[in-house]
Formats: sequence, structure tokens, C-alpha cells
Amino acid sequence: TEQAVTVAGGVTVGILLFVLIGITAYLLWKKFCLLYSYEELANPVKTTPVNVILQDQSSSEIQPKSTSRSKSVPFIIPPTLHGQDWINLTNEEQIQEDNNSCMIPQSGPRSSFCSLAGAYIVGTINPELYKFPEDKSETDFPEGNIGRLWFSIEYKQASERLLISLIKARKLQPPADSCSPFVKIYLLPDERHYLQTKIKRKTLNPQFDENFVFQVSSKTLLQRTLKFLVYHVDKQKHHHLLGQVIFPLKNETLTDDSKVVIWRDLEKENLESPSEYGDIQFSLSYNDCLGRLTVVVLRARGLKLQDESRAVSVYVRVSLMNHNKLVRSKKTAAVLGSPNPVYNESFSFKTNQTALDTASLNLSVLQNTEQQKTHVLGRVTVGPFMYSRGKELEHWNEMISKPKELVKQWHALCYST
Repeated sequence: TEQAVTVAGGVTVGILLFVLIGITAYLLWKKFCLLYSYEELANPVKTTPVNVILQDQSSSEIQPKSTSRSKSVPFIIPPTLHGQDWINLTNEEQIQEDNNSCMIPQSGPRSSFCSLAGAYIVGTINPELYKFPEDKSETDFPEGNIGRLWFSIEYKQASERLLISLIKARKLQPPADSCSPFVKIYLLPDERHYLQTKIKRKTLNPQFDENFVFQVSSKTLLQRTLKFLVYHVDKQKHHHLLGQVIFPLKNETLTDDSKVVIWRDLEKENLESPSEYGDIQFSLSYNDCLGRLTVVVLRARGLKLQDESRAVSVYVRVSLMNHNKLVRSKKTAAVLGSPNPVYNESFSFKTNQTALDTASLNLSVLQNTEQQKTHVLGRVTVGPFMYSRGKELEHWNEMISKPKELVKQWHALCYST
């Protein structure tokens, strides 16, 4: 009995050893086959031959539409995934088990399948479809553009600090061939103090990457306006103003975590001296389809304030008149203590196109003092020939001749009781 048990045990151990050796040999053989497949794929299979094979098998499927378009990149299924079920990869595509044949699907307009060294090529990928969209702010410059400025703004509520990052400027238009620009930054209505960047030598596209801080309370923040003045320094160290950007803060949502890059086109500053009672700038537009007259009150300058204290508030009242009778009146928000207030507020009035011959717009600049008294600082009227002359009449006629387009002009204020 003991001999029988010994014999049985020896047979069992022999069988187990035989099975183990067989499994090991199989795994080594499998690994050798995989290595051989990848070596074969790495050497003969290149982008150009694959494209040639695919074009030979299905020339109607993989032909570039234009010479400017990027070459397609083959999408390959490795041999390790051959055993998986790849039937009906799409509505029209199937795969074969034969590794030695190249086949085209019966109705496969999307892609071709080809087995090369154990790897299946499943169509192609167009790299043009995976590019990031182009930033139009870097390339789309309108005709007559004199430059563009990029900056970001952030407000720290706890410390009441306004953080400004001046990033760059592009396409500056200097008076000479060379350009050495720098930027002055004001926080209006304070025009006595400013912050300034470093001078960038001999460049039309300066990269500033400088940070600035203004201390301003949260109560007055939305009544302030940022003003960027871009200058060029010549060899005699004279400063030439290239353009400006006016950016009111009242329409912005400024929080600790809202740091968004903003860009604005430079505009030319009106270098004419203010008139006796100051000037006002506004835009007019008439939409003949909607019967809508739009007025955008932009800014005023050189106002003769009755009281110089910072508690003085200045606003603009816009009145639509017809036959010298008031139709409707609207007013801007008040700006405190500045002879050069910035508004950027838009107002719309419903009026028929036939009524434009007898209609007019009256813009009055008003001041409120601490004693709640209202003073008229000046006014201007634009309209047809029966109500206005000169620049006011030209502005009105240009608005009518350019429907749906904003027409912007400066006007001198006059004083009348």
C-alpha cells in the first residue's frame, strides 16, 4: 500500500511539473510573439507607406481636400486588443480576424481597416480639429486703429486696495520711426496723482507686466474711473501722447477672485482747450427699423463748478423735445467732485422717423451742492435746422445719414438761464 501511495505521489508531482513547464513555455512563446510583432511594426510601418496603402485600397476615402490641409495621422489598434469584440465600431465599420489580409469595409466611407504586422489601422485623425481657437484680440485690428492695451483689475475688499496689472500694448502708432513707450495710470477724479510704468525702448509692441496699487474705499469705488495715457519719449526726452483708454469702474464686478484680462483700443485725446463753460462728449444713433433714438453720454471736461468741495455731485439730464415741448427726460448717475466727469451711460427714446424733423435733444449738465441746491453748469441742443446750427446740426444730420451707427462728437456747453 505504501508503495502504491508513493508511486501515485510521484506520478502527480511529475504531471504538475510537466504542466508548469508547459505553461512557462507558452508564456515565453507568447511574449516572444508580441515582441516580434512590435519590432515588425516599428521598422516597416511609417506614416508615408500607411497613407500609400490606404490610398491604394480606398483612394476615394482618404484623399486630402487641399494641399494646405495637414496630413492625417493613422489611428492604430495594437495587437493586444485583437481578441476583443470590435464588431460594429460604428454603424458601418467591422473588423476581420485574418491578420494577413488588408480589407476595406463593404460600405465604409468614414475610414479603412488594414492589418499590418498584427496592428489594425482604424481610419485617420485630422490634427486641425484639435487646435485651440485663435485669440482674435491679437490679430483683429480695425482700420484706423492707433493701438491696443491689455490690463487686469482686482479689488481687495479687506484692505480696500485696487490692484491693476498692466500687461502689454500692441500696434502703437508713434510720430517717428522708433517708439519708446510708457503708460501713466490715473484714478479719476484725482488727476494730480498717477502711477507710471517703466519706459520700453524701441518697440511698437511693449510688454509691461507691471502691477500697481491704488488705495480706495469700497463706498467710492464704483464712482471712480481708470485713465491710461500712453506716451512716447523721443531722443530729446519730450513726451508725445499716443492715445488714451478711459475705463469706468461702475459697470464692473470687482471681487478678490475675479481677475479677468481686459483689452481696450486707444483713442485720441481731444487736445483743444475747453470752452468757457466746458465741453460734453456724447454719441447719437437712430434705428429706423425700431424707431429708437439712442444717446450715449460719455464724458464732460472743463466744467466750472459752483462749489469746489468733493461733496459736489455732477450729472447730465437728457431731454427729448418735440416742438419745444418736453416728451421725456432721463438723467445719468451723479459723479462726485470732478470737473471732468466720466459717465458712459446709454439712454433710448421711442420716436418715429417722421418726427425727427420736429424733434431735438437737450443735454444739460447740472450740479447739486451740500445745501441741495441745483445749478446749471451748461447745456447744448442738437436737432434739425430750426433748433441748432454748426456742429450740433452736423451731428444730428450725420446721425440720420448713418442709421444704426453710433456717431460721437464733442460739443461746447453754453450757459443760459
